[in-house]
Amino acid sequence: MIEVGEPQLDAVDDVLRRAAIERYDVLLRPPRIDLSAIVEMAARVVGVPMATINLITHDKQHQVATYGFESSVCSREDSMCAQVLHLDSPIIVPDARLDERFRTNPFVTGEIGLVRFYASHRLITPEGVVIGTLCVFDVEPRPMLDDVQRTALRTLAARVVDVLELELRSRDLQSSNERLAAFAGRVSHDLKTPLSSITLALGLLQEQLEDQGVVSDTQQAERLVEKALAGSERMRRLIDDALAYSKLGGRLTREPVDLDAVAKEVVADAIGAHPEASVEAGPMPVVDGDVVQLRSVLQNLVENAIRYRSVGVAPVVRIAAEQQGPMWRVEVSDNGRGIPESDRERVFEPRVRLEDDGEGSGLGLDICRTVVRAHGGTIGVDDSPLGGTTMWVELPARRRLSAV
Repeated sequence: MIEVGEPQLDAVDDVLRRAAIERYDVLLRPPRIDLSAIVEMAARVVGVPMATINLITHDKQHQVATYGFESSVCSREDSMCAQVLHLDSPIIVPDARLDERFRTNPFVTGEIGLVRFYASHRLITPEGVVIGTLCVFDVEPRPMLDDVQRTALRTLAARVVDVLELELRSRDLQSSNERLAAFAGRVSHDLKTPLSSITLALGLLQEQLEDQGVVSDTQQAERLVEKALAGSERMRRLIDDALAYSKLGGRLTREPVDLDAVAKEVVADAIGAHPEASVEAGPMPVVDGDVVQLRSVLQNLVENAIRYRSVGVAPVVRIAAEQQGPMWRVEVSDNGRGIPESDRERVFEPRVRLEDDGEGSGLGLDICRTVVRAHGGTIGVDDSPLGGTTMWVELPARRRLSAV
């Protein structure tokens, strides 16, 4: 396991926040009725004339639903809510002019607004990522909120996230259904080829046994059995890919993942299945994520590196990791055939196979990209120092828990 100093934690939070907000896909859409209703309810419960849902990106504050005023976008530097994202909720300020954090803020001084009373509650995703706030305010000072109002603000902030999650799951389900429907025909076709191979090989073996009582040609029998086994292995891979693809809409389980242990398991599995291959992994970090999904990504990349080997050359695969700012870059490099630069984006599209060699479903890298994006990361292709391809994945370094 790689030991490093404390990562750039604010940058890590920004990466995770950006990924979560992008997935919810609300920044460029008209205000949603359900979110607007929650904002209005928050204002009425607290007894103030204005309320908003603020989503905070790395450089801006986006008001995606408002009550009592028109929504706008401002710089993160000017945002009041951005200054308290790291603090436990709720934040309640009777008069912002008297609060050290806000008294020079342009929303208080009159440069942008004349906020006096201010209260907000953080919006926290099921994975623990703070994406913004539910904020209520007034141009007049007000007393502190009572317990009922505090509870209502907390409850309504949770409902904002519930609404975003529900819409996200609905979109994921629709997208998954559409992709699975389009894929069903291809899977059916692909499964017929290995099934036919198995049926033919076993049929010939059965004929020899029936006609001669025993198999006269041992080498022929071995070839038939090998062919049948190869066909069954091909079917297993196709079915595994299809099952993994169908589960992409599931919720991400985020916990510390020791990629060092994961890489060792993947290496052992790869060498067991391909004893002719040289597969090694250097020290790897601990990241936050879903261990099952991240293992699937690493295993897929290693399997691809071995599968698309150069003819007549034993496969060599090297796994390495390096921290680059707030991200960990994990690379899987090989000495295989390589991927032309013109095709390096296409390989991540569903059902795309650069070579119709019958070795895969065309879903592996699309699955990898979906999983990596869900973790707030990116994936790509470069030339390999070993002469083939380097598939790289960038994942956020572990982040510190917010102060309470």
